[in-house]
Amino acid sequence: MLAFTLKRLGVALLVALTVSLITFSMIYVSGDPAIAIAGEGARAQDIEAIRKFYGFDRPIVVQYVDWLAGAVRGDFGRSYTMRQPVADIIFARLPVTMLLGACAIAFALVLSIPLGVLAAVRPNSLFDRFALTLAVVGQAMPTFWFALTLILWLGVNWRLLPITGSASWQNFIMPAIALGYFVTPAVMRLTRAGMLEVLSSDYIRTARAKGLRPLTVLFKHALRNAIIPVVSLAAVQFGFMLGGSIVIETIFQINGLGYLAWESIQRKDLPTMQAIVLVLSVIFVLLTLIADLLNAFLDPRLRTS
Repeated sequence: MLAFTLKRLGVALLVALTVSLITFSMIYVSGDPAIAIAGEGARAQDIEAIRKFYGFDRPIVVQYVDWLAGAVRGDFGRSYTMRQPVADIIFARLPVTMLLGACAIAFALVLSIPLGVLAAVRPNSLFDRFALTLAVVGQAMPTFWFALTLILWLGVNWRLLPITGSASWQNFIMPAIALGYFVTPAVMRLTRAGMLEVLSSDYIRTARAKGLRPLTVLFKHALRNAIIPVVSLAAVQFGFMLGGSIVIETIFQINGLGYLAWESIQRKDLPTMQAIVLVLSVIFVLLTLIADLLNAFLDPRLRTS
C-alpha cells in the first residue's frame, strides 16, 4: 500500500506542476499584461512603469519560479482591482464553494445510488425504466435552465426558499439541487451497471446458496464491490462541480469562488483568475488522489496495478 501511495502521490505532484505552468501562462494569453492593467489610452511611460512595478520586464522563467514559490507559500500576489492579497480573497470565498459542492454531491449520491441499486435489482421493470428516464432527462437538461426553473417555482411562485445569497442553509438548497442533479445520471447508471455485473457473479450465487439474507447479500457483498468505480466518479464529479459552479453561483449570487471568477473576468483581474484556476485544479488533483487511495483500500487488487 505504501508503494502504491508514493506512486500516486508522485503522479499527482507532476500533474499539479503541469497545471501551475499552464495557469501561469494565462497572464500572457491575452497579450501584454502591463497594457491590460494600464487600460486603453495609457501613455507608453505609464505602461513601462507598470511593467517594472509588477516585474513583467524580467525573464519569464524567473517570473514563473517566483510566482510558483509564492503560490506554495500561499502568496498569490495582490488583486489589481480590489487592492487586497489574492489569498485573503480566495480563502474567504473558498468555504462557500466547498459547502455548495459538498451539498450538491451529497444530493447526487443520496438520489442516484439507491436508484441505481433498485434498478439493478429489478432490471427492465417499470421502476428501472423510470430511473433511466430520470437519468436521460437530467443529462439532457441544461443546468442553468433547471436553476432558473427552480427559482421560478420554489422562489417566486411558491416562496418556499430564498433566491439569492448565502446567509443561511436554506440558500444552498436550490443551488445544490441544480448542481447535483446534473451529476445524478452518470452516478446512477454506473451504480446500476456495476450492480448488474456483480449480482450475476459466482460469489453472489454462492452467498445466496449459503442462505444469507437478501439484504446482507445485496449491501455487504454486492454493493461494496459495485461502489468502487462510483467512488472515483464521485471524486471527479465533485471537482467538476467546484470548477463549474461559476454558472450556479452567478445565477443565485452566491459569494463563492465561481462568482469571484466571474467578477475577476469582468474586471480583468489576472492574479485572482490565476489563483482561482490553480486552487481549484490542485483541489481536483487531491480529490482524484484520495479516490485512488480509497479504491485501493476497498479493492486490494488495485494496489498491484
